[in-house]
Amino acid sequence: MPGDTLNVATKAAAQNHYDAIVIGSGISGGWAAKELTEKGLKVLMLERGRPLEHVKDYKTAQQSPWDAPHRGTATPADKEKYKVANRGWAIGHPDLSFWTDEEDCPYTEIKPFTWWRSYQMGGRSILWGRQSYRLGDIDFEANAKDGIAIDWPIRYKDIEPWYTYVEGFAGISGSQEGLPQIPDGNFLPPMELNCVEKDVAARIKQKLNRHLIIGRTANVTGPLSGRTQCQFRNRCWEGCPFGAYFSTQSSTLPAAQKTGNLTVRPYSIVTRILYDKDSKKATGVEVLDAENNKTYAYTSSIVFLNASALNSAWVLMNSATDVWPDGLGSSSGELGHNVMDHHYNLGASGKVEGYLDQYYYGKRANGFYVARFANLFGDKRDYLRGFGYQGSASRQGWARDIAE
Repeated sequence: MPGDTLNVATKAAAQNHYDAIVIGSGISGGWAAKELTEKGLKVLMLERGRPLEHVKDYKTAQQSPWDAPHRGTATPADKEKYKVANRGWAIGHPDLSFWTDEEDCPYTEIKPFTWWRSYQMGGRSILWGRQSYRLGDIDFEANAKDGIAIDWPIRYKDIEPWYTYVEGFAGISGSQEGLPQIPDGNFLPPMELNCVEKDVAARIKQKLNRHLIIGRTANVTGPLSGRTQCQFRNRCWEGCPFGAYFSTQSSTLPAAQKTGNLTVRPYSIVTRILYDKDSKKATGVEVLDAENNKTYAYTSSIVFLNASALNSAWVLMNSATDVWPDGLGSSSGELGHNVMDHHYNLGASGKVEGYLDQYYYGKRANGFYVARFANLFGDKRDYLRGFGYQGSASRQGWARDIAE
């Protein structure tokens, strides 16, 4: 009967409707799911990659390096398969399944662009470097003072309570330093600089008035509900079975699941956001199932797009309509432009003599941080703004001496 067909369609539509849809399960997607479910909303979290279960799927985290195949080094076949990862440290991961299969998911480069992707539950929250610094008034006021770009619509005082809230849940260890360029936060106890780092810090403070401090990292160093303190193994990128660093799996996902309001759907590639031009609102998403190649539609009152910088831009551009021909919400022509990369692995090293009677505890999953000093507090350069940088000191291995 026609009425029966209509009833089935209506029932299916109701089953595919949620209060909110979160696209992506990484750091921001996990936070969105946590906050929305804790407020009582029924939430669908869509992840384009595989499921990744906390602890169980950290397959190398408890394995000794010498027990790993090839001692944890990549084979020629690995390097051929993961050509982008092979451009840097990513190829050294003992479990390359944490990185996206580049043969299944290639991308075109006009100029070289190293894009390390992690399509799995938790996204790159499993693999991030965990360094966590607040922006301050110096950052929020920079555009207006420099006379470039667009002034921020908010200031530090507007976001400061939210920094405090997030730090309290995520667990950020750090020291209180009183530096306006990196405001202090709601920190767990700091890790300790080692003897060489303390000496260097004192010297550059005395001679250059620059500040070398212990890094502010999302590793638990004090009591925090549901998680264990950092074990100082420095194996965070393999996944932490102790839940000692902040990730979707260790933190936001359990909180969201605890509410009973979360539905998680892996292998779900969002191809576009559905838009209603009459209400001028997003009404849901279209999903390509990566396992069966079928397309599904899910509707909601709220859509959160948390698919990382490049994929979020791609989803918006692919959601173009006659109302938004350049991509959903693109009225300025800037969508898909102005990507900011992270300058990584640029630096220098040196050898320090002495300190043979001193050592340090464990393998600290953190380094030091030299806070921005350029174009601040009377320092003038021939460029705008400045930078901070990271580093560490450690006792060298003995292999070099044997080789010599």
